[in-house]
Amino acid sequence: MSGGPAPGGTPQVKSLNCPKCGATLTLRSFTNAVTIVCSSCHSILDAQDPRLRILQTFKAATDEDPPLIPLGARGTIRGTVYEVVGFQRRTIHVDGMPYSWHEYVLFNPFKGFRYLTEYNGHWNDISILRSVPIWSPGASSLNYLGETYQHFQTAQASTSFVLGEFPWQVRVGETAEVSDYVSPPRVISAERTGKEITWSMGEYMAGRDLWKAFKLSGDPPVPIGVYENQPSPMSAAVKNVWWMAAAGLVLLVVLMMVFFSTARDEQVFSQSYEFNTNVKTEASFVTDTFELKGHTSDVELTTTSQLDNKWIYLNYALINQDTGHAYDFGREVSYYHGYDEDGFWSEGSQTDSVTIPSVPPGNYYLRVEPESDFYRGTIYYTITLRRDVPQASFFGLGALALLIPAALVTWRSMNFEHLRWAESDYGSSDNDSDDSEDDDDPQRPVQLGIADDGDER
Repeated sequence: MSGGPAPGGTPQVKSLNCPKCGATLTLRSFTNAVTIVCSSCHSILDAQDPRLRILQTFKAATDEDPPLIPLGARGTIRGTVYEVVGFQRRTIHVDGMPYSWHEYVLFNPFKGFRYLTEYNGHWNDISILRSVPIWSPGASSLNYLGETYQHFQTAQASTSFVLGEFPWQVRVGETAEVSDYVSPPRVISAERTGKEITWSMGEYMAGRDLWKAFKLSGDPPVPIGVYENQPSPMSAAVKNVWWMAAAGLVLLVVLMMVFFSTARDEQVFSQSYEFNTNVKTEASFVTDTFELKGHTSDVELTTTSQLDNKWIYLNYALINQDTGHAYDFGREVSYYHGYDEDGFWSEGSQTDSVTIPSVPPGNYYLRVEPESDFYRGTIYYTITLRRDVPQASFFGLGALALLIPAALVTWRSMNFEHLRWAESDYGSSDNDSDDSEDDDDPQRPVQLGIADDGDER
């Protein structure tokens, strides 16, 4: 497993002339180039032959899909200055539609060759692996340096355009079977030509970082969709938000235990009453005065009645005897039951409770005004008030406030992964042949494999 021809010496540039059209050729990687492409007549030449033997001539229009990073541009990647020496466009066909991506050949005289790939604004920094992953043909995953990579896609890729220099005998029209295995932000590609396999690893890069590295003008193309090894912006957030939610829940449980253990939960008033629905007279009344002691806290009012297919509505007002401040509210108690074709049924309840938060201490009384249907007999009910009652519902709301953001971030992360794998061999989009939008989908799966270079195994 080598990294290609051994680089040597200082950077050298050599000028040659195309044997077919006479155009000037610039050889940037010097003796490391195996083939060089004339940009004028599109002849692929043998760079190892002193006479530049013509290997192939093809027809193509470069202005339709030119390199985003021009040949000769120099940029620093991982602390090393590389020069762009070659460019090729590769294509796969899905459901009869072509999808192409770009590959850039980079060269440094001391480090050798490196590669960049770009598709729909998504970039990868590619290098040839120097050891073979743990892998078996047809497996759904492979292992490299202790990391597991999941199979994403396998397709036949063909070279549709070339320009510049290459460390292998490149040809337009040559094909290779390319399989991608992902573990974002990395991807390992296996490129098979005949019985030989070239292994390469790509790591996702932001276009703005490359533009800065190569000092390019303008802005990089905006990424479209979710790419196969694009790191999820939610992956770190999911772990962090769940750690925060867990810490918040622990704190909430501790506070609930303290609150429940210190709450007074004392009964301050209880009285039974009756309401005669057969008498059409004013039914409102006030209760005896009772004292709420201690600090400001909640008051729980419970209404209980042995109703049977009846209802009663009570207009309540909890009034401070000294200040006249009133807490007005209404509650209904109803209970109905019977039989139908489905059997026994019931609805409602004979008990109702309501909590009034933050009631200051003092002397209070209740004003009560009952209502119900006329001529339903006498309804008996009991009113009970308790002071400083622990409310588990408040802690439940607190738990929801912690869990909902965590669940939302998790859902966004899962949706990101769904969009990623929808473009794989295992995605639903491969089976949606009736979906007319698939024909124009710019996000169809593409491969990252580096073309067969002969020496780089």
